[in-house]
Amino acid sequence: MGITVKLETFEGPLDLLLHLLEKNKVNIYDIPIVEITGQYMEYIHKMQCQDLDLMSEFMVMAATLIDIKAKMLLPKKAEEQAEEEDPRAELVQQILEYKLYKSISYELKDRQMDADRVMYKVPTIPDEVSAYAPPVDIDSLLDGLTLRKLNQIFETIMKRQNDKIDPVRSKFGRIEKEEVSLEEKITVLEAYAKRHRKFSFRGLLERQSSRVQVIVTFLAVLELMKTGKIEIFQQHAFDDIRITSKIA
Repeated sequence: MGITVKLETFEGPLDLLLHLLEKNKVNIYDIPIVEITGQYMEYIHKMQCQDLDLMSEFMVMAATLIDIKAKMLLPKKAEEQAEEEDPRAELVQQILEYKLYKSISYELKDRQMDADRVMYKVPTIPDEVSAYAPPVDIDSLLDGLTLRKLNQIFETIMKRQNDKIDPVRSKFGRIEKEEVSLEEKITVLEAYAKRHRKFSFRGLLERQSSRVQVIVTFLAVLELMKTGKIEIFQQHAFDDIRITSKIA
């Protein structure tokens, strides 16, 4: 009967390497690459991983360890040893970064667990307290204020306002929105003619609130004359023009 061996689960090859280093209590900056590679390969042989992507990551790291091991076992000349960089340097940097991120993740997890045990209370401040404003001391507020200082403040504000004016755009004309459309004025005039039947053209124009209103009203009168809904007449020259409604 065989012996069942339960392997630990690691998140990736760097997690396994960090575990082996801590288990063997070795210095990360001076990795015994031969021993660590042997232990790593032993773990790979015992793995039964169904995730091909994860398994490929472990295999890539195994190839990297074997490559580093081969470089370190090959004999080198004295001058090459002085100039060549340690083949473990890049791997050491990766392990250090992974260890840092792992430590931060544990710290965040602990804070999350601690936050679950914290309860917050919404502040309940009485309306009288929140609405309270300390009285203003006029004497201290106006302390040292003179007419000269007031004039300087006024000139500074006016200068800022003038600086905001665009010398080019300020010369542009102003486009005002039309107060009322011709269609709306025709509808209003029809209702007015239906109620009053006969009325003064001058009086109609004098009741308008602006020059635009007068022009639109005049155009509406012409349109209603064109459609035969009103008639105009003038008994003598320069007399007031009278309008008669034909709207049923």
